[in-house]
Amino acid sequence: MNEAALTKHYRQLYTDSIAKIREEGVVTDELLDAPSDDRRGITLLIRPDNEVKKRILLWLEMMKETEPEQYYYPTSDLHITLLSVISCYSGFHPEQIDLPSYNQLIRESLAGEDSFSIRMKGITASPSGVMVQGFSENDRLNELRESLRKQFRKSELQQSIDKRYVLQTAHSTVIRFRKPLQHKDTFLDKLEQFRDFDFGTFQVKEIELVTNDWYLRKEKVRTLSRFPLG
Repeated sequence: MNEAALTKHYRQLYTDSIAKIREEGVVTDELLDAPSDDRRGITLLIRPDNEVKKRILLWLEMMKETEPEQYYYPTSDLHITLLSVISCYSGFHPEQIDLPSYNQLIRESLAGEDSFSIRMKGITASPSGVMVQGFSENDRLNELRESLRKQFRKSELQQSIDKRYVLQTAHSTVIRFRKPLQHKDTFLDKLEQFRDFDFGTFQVKEIELVTNDWYLRKEKVRTLSRFPLG
């Protein structure tokens, strides 16, 4: 998806979601605070640099003043999903997989790939949360995804890539709704003010393979492997 198409996609998502939130309210996540939630999976992800994370954090702190009871991602958990290799499900344990085989496949897929930039600019929304928009240099993110998809399809390794939806964006989820909005109009007005805010650009120099919970919380994430880009 090129930048023009991605911009159109983000904008349509935002327009449709804000209209739905205004009319029907937000969709809350009943499992956010559930201690019984044991869903786990395997993800390839990218971490923004400290400067970008700092700008996102400052904005989230401002949003939190209006709706303090929602779930705001801490800087330690901010990420962009490259691919959800095994989508989280109850009963999965990383010990079930042959990690060296996954590492080999991923390493071969990323061989010769150079680092590239991602610009984090503007915000979009869904009825269940808020995302910072990402735009990768020359659509490199989706090129990497397609290379990995092809290799996984040819393998017999456990994976559930694209089972939920085909990932094409470079967004980072930063807010999830755990309760109905108490100050809906003020919150949505603040979102609109930052609709096109530039959170900065960072260089992707490394891809992480992690085992994780649904929300990529630091205490539930374990890095399995790191793959540097040239």
